[in-house]
Amino acid sequence: MTQLDPLESAGLADSVRAAGLKVTAPRLAVLGMLQHAPHSSAEEVFAGVRNELPGTSVQAVYGVLAAFTFAGLVRRIDPASSPALFECRVGDNHHHILCVRCGDLKDVDCVIGAAPCLTPSDTSGFTVYAAEVTFTGLCEPCQKQLVLEGSADQ
Repeated sequence: MTQLDPLESAGLADSVRAAGLKVTAPRLAVLGMLQHAPHSSAEEVFAGVRNELPGTSVQAVYGVLAAFTFAGLVRRIDPASSPALFECRVGDNHHHILCVRCGDLKDVDCVIGAAPCLTPSDTSGFTVYAAEVTFTGLCEPCQKQLVLEGSADQ
């Protein structure tokens, strides 16, 4: 990741403060990375910030991501058969679509209006605030690749 410009850095610092957290260089670097590369794993975030902050460890990145998730500043996504992914798009109850072949993950706006946009048949007494949905399938490039691979077999 490239160095943050002062205006961007100030905006990120305001976001960190608004979440009730202390502003630190690792926190700014992690948030900046997620702003530019949503749906990143902790390892990908670490790879993106280590040039900017050579003294930062993978464990520090995990700690920042945990604090951000707890504070509601980032959202953790847990796709099946994949490491946890993180994004800054929070509070809008959007969903995701995941390619089961290449792992590409995209945002999908809420499928039916306002949160929770899906209603369970039985809430077991819970008050439901949101629904997390991950659609799975094959992205267009993977579909094309499978067609090419199939025609090569003939």
